[in-house]
This record gives sequence, structure tokens and C-alpha cells, in this order.
Amino acid sequence: MSIFAASTEKMKKETTDYSDYKILLVDDEEDIIEFLSYNLKKEGFQVVVAFDGEEAVKKAKKELPHLILMDIMMPKMDGMTAVEQIRKIPKLDNTLIVFLTARSEDYSQIAGFESGADDYVTKPIKPRVLIKRIMALLRRSKKADKENTTIQRGNITIDPQRYVVNKGDETISLPRKEFGVLYLLASKPNKVFRREEIFHEIWGDDVVVGSRTIDVHIRKIREKVGLDNIITIKGVGYKFVE
Repeated sequence: MSIFAASTEKMKKETTDYSDYKILLVDDEEDIIEFLSYNLKKEGFQVVVAFDGEEAVKKAKKELPHLILMDIMMPKMDGMTAVEQIRKIPKLDNTLIVFLTARSEDYSQIAGFESGADDYVTKPIKPRVLIKRIMALLRRSKKADKENTTIQRGNITIDPQRYVVNKGDETISLPRKEFGVLYLLASKPNKVFRREEIFHEIWGDDVVVGSRTIDVHIRKIREKVGLDNIITIKGVGYKFVE
């Protein structure tokens, strides 16, 4: 039984050419692979497929996709474990990862973001909605790569070109969304960023995430970078202090 709502409506072409973008599609159901591959290729994307987590890690290393659509419940290796392994591969630091799953519980979203995902899409979903989401993620990523400049805060250097944080002699790689949150806060020291503002800047208006998503990202940033600079403003949001 298909987990996607039936939809073959014609989609309007974006002005952006997506033929240079490669997507790795991972799912253990062949009908889903076939259905999504057709719709993605129709929009001009290059599509590479895998049917389990182990194959996904191998294909990701070989193909270096711009974005990965990853099912969670799969044989051999589940999607979250696969993403955790992929996030340890330096060449894939800038790869966007979107989970596709029928589980919509808040704890599942949190676990997905903790494993290194950039977005989380629940099933069933129309191909048009999914592809618009992909296009929005790619546009924001491209815009960020062009506009961001390196930030120096004390002994911390935040490099948007390599998506790494240098703290003294230590180099720390962060998933894209964690890096984006840190970069946003550090870009304007002492400014209090409300949660709604962080959601808008990092995830965009077309992405719906759980209420604890930002808390999870802040906690992971603190664990990896050891920052006391990020201050919680209870009931409001966060700020970065030097």
C-alpha cells in the first residue's frame, strides 16, 4: 500500500535549473522509489537510489549528493543510523538530509534532528509539496553559501564556506541546521533572537517543526563546541554574548 497520497497533477516549472542537483532517494519500498524518482526527474533533478541504510551510506560516499531523502524504517540499517554515519563523512558536510517517515510524533522529530537531519517530512505527502520543500531548502542553502562571511568571536571562528567552527586549534564540523543556528546568533552578538525569528531564518515559513527543535539544536551546539556564549532567555529565545 502506497504511503503517498495519489497525485499526478502537473507541476509548474521553476525558473531555477535543477539539472546540476543530485538527490539520493532511500526507501525500502520499490513503488515509492519509482513514484518519487519519476516526479523528481520530471523537475530536472538527477536521482540516485538506495533500498536500505547500508546501501545509502555507500551511495552517499560515492555520489556526493546535494540532498538525501531518507526513509527511517528500513532493513539492515535504519535511516537515523545511516544519517549519523553520513554526518561523520567530511565530504558530505554540506549535504542536506530530509527524513521521509509515517511517524509524526514530536519525539521522532527530535530524534531525527539529533541524528543530523535538516528537515522532516511526514507521510502521506503529495509529490508537489515534497518537491516544493526540496526546492526551498536548496534555494536557501545556495543563498546562504553566497551571502555568508566568516565570523570571528573571541577564539571562535565560524566559517560558512566550509561549515566548520574553529575554536583555538580545534576544528569542529556541524550539521547544516546546527551551523545555521550558531551563525545566526553569532552574527549579531547580544541581540535576543525570538524562537519565531530563528525558525523563519533557518527553516523558513514552509517548514513545520516541533516546538522543541531549537532547544535540541542549541543543546547539540553546546555539546560539540562547548559554548557558554549562547544564553537562554526564558520564554523568549536565545542570544550570543562575547
